[in-house]
Amino acid sequence: MGIIVQKFGGSSVADVEKIKNVARRVVATKLAGSSVVVVVSALGDTTDELVELARQISAKPPEREMDMLLATGEQQSVALLAMAIFELGHEAISFTGYQVGIVTDDSHTKARIVDVKSERIMQALASGKICIVAGFQGVTVDNDITTLGRGGSDTTAVALAAGLNADKCEIYTDVEGVFTADPRIVPEASLVPEITYEEMLEMASSGAKVLQLRSVEYARNHNVVMQVRSSFTDSEGTVVKEEDEGMERPIISGVTHNTSEGKITIYGVPDRPGIAAKVFKPLAAANINVDMIVQNVSYKGYTDISFTLDLDDIPRALSIIEDLVREFGAQGHDLDKDIAKISIVGAGMKSHPGVAAEMFDVLAENSINIQMISTSPIRISCVIDEVNIATAVRALHEHFQLSEEAVTDEAL
Repeated sequence: MGIIVQKFGGSSVADVEKIKNVARRVVATKLAGSSVVVVVSALGDTTDELVELARQISAKPPEREMDMLLATGEQQSVALLAMAIFELGHEAISFTGYQVGIVTDDSHTKARIVDVKSERIMQALASGKICIVAGFQGVTVDNDITTLGRGGSDTTAVALAAGLNADKCEIYTDVEGVFTADPRIVPEASLVPEITYEEMLEMASSGAKVLQLRSVEYARNHNVVMQVRSSFTDSEGTVVKEEDEGMERPIISGVTHNTSEGKITIYGVPDRPGIAAKVFKPLAAANINVDMIVQNVSYKGYTDISFTLDLDDIPRALSIIEDLVREFGAQGHDLDKDIAKISIVGAGMKSHPGVAAEMFDVLAENSINIQMISTSPIRISCVIDEVNIATAVRALHEHFQLSEEAVTDEAL
């Protein structure tokens, strides 16, 4: 009998009726002949409510204590879902991340999984129980509770699927799968039936909220097939897997956007070897992820350095940058929170030149100025003013005809 790992997000267990719906779906999977491991997020907006509660106590709460607080949300979810499954006449057992041995590093609030000890789950499955595991959390070798960052339950599910050698990992959410754009902005956006790990990585890193970036990285590294599905329909959703010869290679698979980043610019930095390292090393040491970086051409021995980062990391980053400005004798720094990143992603770009020029033309035709540009073999991203993001998404989606049947390299 194979193992299926199912993950249900907060919106899927937001109230009692939804918890009961999840219980029925889980039991149906069990009755179909599979052993089932369920990973659950905190109920609805519980995590946001806990964060707000902490901020009412402290403007800068200690990260270790934030993890202690936030981990309680999932503990409620797993217990309630176990109760719902018992009511349907089936045995279930709930676990915290600590209890099943999800071992992480000590990067509080953004921890990375380093090991999964699956013995306790395997014992429970062997006795016929449905196992329910708290997502988003783990424990260090020193027995400190950690959390995995926003969307971390996805990574918990993938890590368990890898550790248990599961047949598949189903990610249930409030949307039917991965779409060619955010349906809230582009109602005619199309469902993508299957997508490669590389494309999904680029989409997740550039703003698609369906899957956490690290969960896709983990799935690729351990060859875990993911299936993104709706908790409320029977749609097959989107399969995320390794590229194979049978997969279509659309030029553009989707248009993504991100409005949760800001841009910091350091002006008048002395242009000498090692300066960039001195800027970004302390940011990395503070566990601050930097996205796009632009350094201007040197003029009279000075240059400007701009970079984007998550809005939540800005207070800590500014404290570091202010010290560096004084150390370098730079002219100053600036913060812009009113930016957005617009990206197009597609495996077909590898062999189809001119896509970047088309993207820039579309933005220009809509009077949208580009502030920064970054590329990879299958992605092009631009930073623009946030006020223009909806127009940009719609225009690019229409230009590349993503609401219609995908145009592939083979069709050209």
